[in-house]
Amino acid sequence: MVFQNYSLYPHMSVAQNMAYALKIAGTSRAQINERVAVGRAIVREHVVFLFDEPLSNLDAKLRVQMRLEIQRLHARFATTNLYVTYDQIEAMTLAQRVIVMNKGTLNQSGAPTEVYERPATVFVASCIGSLAMKLLSGRVSEDGASFVVAGDGPSLSLSGVERELHGREIILGIRPEHMTPGNANAASATLEVDSAELLGANNLAHGKWGKHDVAARLPHAHRPERGERLTVSLPPSQLHFFDPASGLRAN
Repeated sequence: MVFQNYSLYPHMSVAQNMAYALKIAGTSRAQINERVAVGRAIVREHVVFLFDEPLSNLDAKLRVQMRLEIQRLHARFATTNLYVTYDQIEAMTLAQRVIVMNKGTLNQSGAPTEVYERPATVFVASCIGSLAMKLLSGRVSEDGASFVVAGDGPSLSLSGVERELHGREIILGIRPEHMTPGNANAASATLEVDSAELLGANNLAHGKWGKHDVAARLPHAHRPERGERLTVSLPPSQLHFFDPASGLRAN
């Protein structure tokens, strides 16, 4: 509750006043310092707020709460926030524009959905998404009808591949959430499930596709079991191709 006359304690500093309610609620010193630091920046009415991994020391539940609070503060004050984080969930949920840096070099800049749906480089593809995109080296057939994983690996049927990719060495990217049970289209793969994580809203099947470790995120109703041969469908529109030499997107 914020009273009309503010009800400040005159013998306390601004920081102590801000922290008092948290202190009597049993909030830890680290969490109090975190919240007071944000509050101290807000009251100065800056044009730009800089956040340097502000939630990295908080537990998972509090990080979720603070993400929502930062969203509300941003909407309320309508200021520019520059937010540095290694947590891609924070980047996707908080940002209106994501800038992905690799060793000081800009790899991609755009809306979160754009960066997720069309990663510009192998690096962006590997760091945006939970779980990470699976990247496989191989070759597209001369007619563009299949992709063969390097090292005598399994092959994957393709359709609608751009002609400039035919016959090329390529890196194929597949997101776990785009692997659906069954073989509803031409592109499909069979995984030998060696472990499973039952997460509630969805489930993860971890297994082998040839010699390669692959994970598939499945609907709640599909509960994979160890030893199961799981056929997953791979929508052609959700396959990503990258040039192995430059690491840049090829499709």
